Amino acid sequence: MAYKVNPDVCINCGACESACPVGAISEVNGKRNIDASKCIECGACAATCPVSAISL
Repeated sequence: MAYKVNPDVCINCGACESACPVGAISEVNGKRNIDASKCIECGACAATCPVSAISL
């Protein structure tokens, strides 16, 4: 089960994208999106998100 971004909370700061070691995060329609097929569930993105918009 990959991490997911809550688009209602995401402020599109990009912190999660820089923290992802496998490049699973990209910008889609002005918000960050996590590609479930690339996510290794390490939690780096969730730990980095300043508004807690990422969860399992």
